[in-house]
Amino acid sequence: MHKRIRRGLSALAIGVTAAIALAACSSGGSSSGGSSDDIDKALEKGGTLTYWSWTPSAKDQVAAFEKAYPKVKVKLVNAGTGADQYTKLQNTIKAGSGAPDVAQVEYYALPQFALSDSLLDLSSYGFGDLKDKFAASTWSSVDLDGKVYGLPQDSGPMALFYNKTVFDKYGIAVPKTWDEYVAAAKKLHAADPNAYITADSGDAGFTTSMIAQAGGTPFTTKGDKVTINLADAGTKKWTKTWDQLVEQGLLSKTVGWSDDWYKQLGNGQIATLITGAWMPGNLEASVADASGDWRVAPMPTYDGGTAQTANNGGSAEAVLKQSKNPALAAGFLKWLNSSKESTKVFMKSGGFPSTTADLDSSAFLDEKPAYFGGQQINKVLVDASKSSDNDFTYLPYQVYANSVYADTVGQSYENGTSLESGLEAWQKALAKYGKDQGFTVTSK
Repeated sequence: MHKRIRRGLSALAIGVTAAIALAACSSGGSSSGGSSDDIDKALEKGGTLTYWSWTPSAKDQVAAFEKAYPKVKVKLVNAGTGADQYTKLQNTIKAGSGAPDVAQVEYYALPQFALSDSLLDLSSYGFGDLKDKFAASTWSSVDLDGKVYGLPQDSGPMALFYNKTVFDKYGIAVPKTWDEYVAAAKKLHAADPNAYITADSGDAGFTTSMIAQAGGTPFTTKGDKVTINLADAGTKKWTKTWDQLVEQGLLSKTVGWSDDWYKQLGNGQIATLITGAWMPGNLEASVADASGDWRVAPMPTYDGGTAQTANNGGSAEAVLKQSKNPALAAGFLKWLNSSKESTKVFMKSGGFPSTTADLDSSAFLDEKPAYFGGQQINKVLVDASKSSDNDFTYLPYQVYANSVYADTVGQSYENGTSLESGLEAWQKALAKYGKDQGFTVTSK
């Protein structure tokens, strides 16, 4: 099993200029209007591109691309992870120059850059024909209002990662429903007051993923019209469950990705993680002492019936409109995220694929990592990718939304109070910000 990397779970701490305001500022370059023939000609002619990415596989992928297309030189830049890169990207868009030709953008942030008219619609280059190469849930993240703004790089279908050793010690069955999960939390904490079913101190990405699994659709956007309803049926379905854990002190408040968090994952004080399919490598790399203890199961559901999960994390690559050579940039992107040569490199460095050919590969499905006791965990994760929600949409200023989560919903976690009050505060903050930026916001 190759190491998979953490993808986009940290709370964002930046404020951004609203997408609607950026539309007048985005400039340079080109708009759609090329063709697949233009890509072939551009790759043959060659040139120089700049690519912004933080994924560990980027260096090897660029090297493989340059070997295949020696006339093309790609300057790889790590401008920071997630929020750090987006701040720099926003600045280049506002300035009208300095943007890369191709950039990695997480799925939740893509609508913001698309609405600002900063990204190239790749439809004319034939990218729409690539739809069947990708899992439906990831394709829906790049196909916005009939325009293709990028290609999926990876995916984060959610599953239940659990410490089998801890479960066996306390006679806890793997929960199939959320009610069973809450019961397991109570049983574990009663048996060992230092042990918790999971750690959650409040994370915007986790919250939106959990709402999505519960069928919630709190954000809808049509042009510059935004509707926010963080009290819809799906959201309340999730809070009804999660409030039991928050209010009864059944969640560890240890901050995710901290040294203490890794330590507690290793010593059994944190018994499960509900997270994306990119998690195995993090456990292997940072919780090595727990090798053999962990397993993977489907994400619990509300009725225990047909599995329904959601996505957490994941990125696409997009071509910026500022690119002076859009056909060449499109060619590089097409190779990067849809060619077997490139996805092989990506998976070797630990990426969880979004391409159906790789997801269905027997070699991938049959892997039996020793860390997970020889379990064929990819079969569980791939099944999750086929049942993940693909209707959830983000705000056109989701980057900002995530940055103020800790000040609103995060306070419910801190105080052990109902999440509904925190979500209400978050909604008020998001509605005000949207209106201040020129959006027409309906807050229900």
